[in-house]
Amino acid sequence: MLRRGVFFAHRDLDWILDEWDKGNQFYLYTGRGPSDTIQIGHLVPWVFTKWLQDQFKVKVLFQLTDDEKFLFKENLSLREAHGYAIDNALSIIALGFDPKLTQIMIDTDNAKTLYNNALPISKQVTFSTVKASFGFDNSQNLGSIFYTCIQAVPAILESVRSGRNVPCLIPHAIDQDPYFRIARDVFPKLGYYKPASIQCKFLPSLTGVEGKMSASDPNQTIFITDSPDTV
Repeated sequence: MLRRGVFFAHRDLDWILDEWDKGNQFYLYTGRGPSDTIQIGHLVPWVFTKWLQDQFKVKVLFQLTDDEKFLFKENLSLREAHGYAIDNALSIIALGFDPKLTQIMIDTDNAKTLYNNALPISKQVTFSTVKASFGFDNSQNLGSIFYTCIQAVPAILESVRSGRNVPCLIPHAIDQDPYFRIARDVFPKLGYYKPASIQCKFLPSLTGVEGKMSASDPNQTIFITDSPDTV
């Protein structure tokens, strides 16, 4: 994936590796907005994260954002979103992450931890910043605005738990970069390291490289539950 440029950009990856050389172990954080289907494009950052875990023997925090899906999907109930998260967790486990070094966090099941640590972050983030970063307007629901801070929390969680600064590396698809640009601006104000990140491209659809593989169009997508004949 590195050689072929699937992961093509980063923020402070060199700093993470320098810290590793000094004996300062980092941890990995990635996530997933749960849904009823998973296609092979979704696997790209997960497989890369597992490879990094295998190479460096480090902890992975995997966030399943059922709250995000509920807030951004008009006709989705919170119960349905949570059910998707449980189902998606099984697919994540099936990739072979080290169970001793991996924590899967469903947001609504970890609300106390996430909310308590999101509050100091939220105090440093203005609505104008979120509005400019995500294109929100005044009709946006309040939960989706605050969610920005919830997604930032896992990037400081190991530092909070250990009582010392622990570097964090976030493998993610390029569309998630605005969330972590905000986090990088805020964390130093709270006494934490900026999270490092490495970004991947979208997997192209089966119809051509112009678009990305999308679960909304089964004719241009390979789902992980497809039979060999369907594929």
